[in-house]
Amino acid sequence: MVWSALLLVFVGAAIVDQVRRPPQDRTWYGKIIGIPYDFRFPTVERIRATFWNRDTPHIFVPQVFGIGWTINLYPLLHPETL
Repeated sequence: MVWSALLLVFVGAAIVDQVRRPPQDRTWYGKIIGIPYDFRFPTVERIRATFWNRDTPHIFVPQVFGIGWTINLYPLLHPETL
């Protein structure tokens, strides 16, 4: 229950942050107190770049859609290449 309320607060804060900007400056992605958010429609390229990113050793990367982080599988399955 507390986590759901906290999630709603962060989503609301992110949306308010974007809506307060002039329309030409709205990106629909960014950070709220260090937590990444991205409300753009996911594309195949962005999904691949999030879940299978060869260019970073980071395991935790920003979500392709939503708030928070997700797991980049590439460094987990190919640790020798990093």
